[in-house]
Amino acid sequence: MDDLGDVPFYSENLIRLEETQRGRKWAQKALRSECETVAKTLSGGRNDALNIAAVKLGHKIAAGYLTRSEVEEALEQAASDCGLLHDDGLSAVRATIKSGLEAGLRDPQHPQERPEYASHGGRQERQERPEPRQSKFFSAADLAGRPVPDREWLVKGLVPQNTVTLFSGDGGTGKSLLSLQMAVAAATGTRWLGHAVKQGPAIFMSAEDDEGELHRRLDDILTAEMLAYDQLEKLTIRSLAGEDALLALEDKYSLVQSALFHELDQRAVEDAPGLIVLDTCADLYPSNENDRAKVRQFVGILRGLALKHQCAVVLLSHPSLTGRNSGTGESGSTAWNNSVRSRLYLQRLIVDGYEPNTKARTLSVKKANYGSTGGQISLQWEAGRFVAEAEPTGMEKFAQTAKAERVFLKLLDLMREQGRTVNAKSGGSYAPSVFASHPDCEGISKRAFRNAMEALLARGDIVTREHGSPSRRVSYLARPVEEEEEVKD
Repeated sequence: MDDLGDVPFYSENLIRLEETQRGRKWAQKALRSECETVAKTLSGGRNDALNIAAVKLGHKIAAGYLTRSEVEEALEQAASDCGLLHDDGLSAVRATIKSGLEAGLRDPQHPQERPEYASHGGRQERQERPEPRQSKFFSAADLAGRPVPDREWLVKGLVPQNTVTLFSGDGGTGKSLLSLQMAVAAATGTRWLGHAVKQGPAIFMSAEDDEGELHRRLDDILTAEMLAYDQLEKLTIRSLAGEDALLALEDKYSLVQSALFHELDQRAVEDAPGLIVLDTCADLYPSNENDRAKVRQFVGILRGLALKHQCAVVLLSHPSLTGRNSGTGESGSTAWNNSVRSRLYLQRLIVDGYEPNTKARTLSVKKANYGSTGGQISLQWEAGRFVAEAEPTGMEKFAQTAKAERVFLKLLDLMREQGRTVNAKSGGSYAPSVFASHPDCEGISKRAFRNAMEALLARGDIVTREHGSPSRRVSYLARPVEEEEEVKD
């Protein structure tokens, strides 16, 4: 018999009974917790929360601790409590639950299955204690007198060096083309969308496009930018079309680097790139995108690659339906957004459900740990690649600003006449969003309306007021004259 140390021996039947009872209690607690989380989730994250809860509870169903019917009933009630059932409908809610459950059912989980334990005939035994790590703690006082290192960027304000940038966009928006343009700019020392790019070798690895498609896109870029093929000596291309494209492999508890990852790592040793583009996450990531722990591990693997080679890693991805509808561009677990240091989102220009210009795109900064978020670049597809639209200057800029403010006030007055209110904060009544989708917006964008609102508030041309009961005050925008009239009344 193996030496199990302090672990007592019980009969197999007794162990099995105790584990089943403990597993049932553990699963019931998880069911209550997940349903409470979904019920408290606010608009914009409800569908993702429901899917994540279904995945986790699917693990417990697969282990036999819960029944599918009780989980489905509980999750539908949670979806009703948070308003998702009312907004999306029963069929959409059930589809989300089904998708999550089926993902979770592939991997049964038991309460005793923790990384520090291994199964041993119904009993548990501890794994060997890992070797102690060499301490890298240091006193902050030791930094005195050392020069403060500059922040390193591949593209200032957009793509930081030595870390991972997540670049998302719906299929067909052009994120692969735009990231290939970035790689060409890095390798040739040219500009990208009007921004300077740190010059150096680049690696572009695509799991979506074959060599022929990559060749055609490169040819369009070179022709439009008046560059030659011999200037691309520092750009390494790798097509994975038709191949196994996973950069990591998963076991029950963690991810490990794949053979392809080691191939990429070796090429990076040879090339010393300043940029590595990975297209796309759906092909490169091996696990469920809602598995928070494995998402963080995967991003950690890529960040280790960036740190080792002192380069920027740009990972392309697709947004979820909720991410598209909300405009955040997020997908799966929030760990994707939380684990990266920078996140960009490429969108089509949609006005009131209509796409007036099929060649127009907007590149937005959705997360920037080392800079400011909210920045946008307006793009146009032209001659096989994207170009940034020139920002207005001088009198042209003044005229556009004045127009945005005029239309803002016009629509604010119209809202008042209709007995409707808009606010300066957020939500469904956020003034810039409401006005940008109005038929009489005169082509003014949400961003321009936001700038106009801030300018009008700063000058006192509009003010924020409140109405409602003392316990539920609601703010809204109004003209100052309206405030005076209400005081007189």
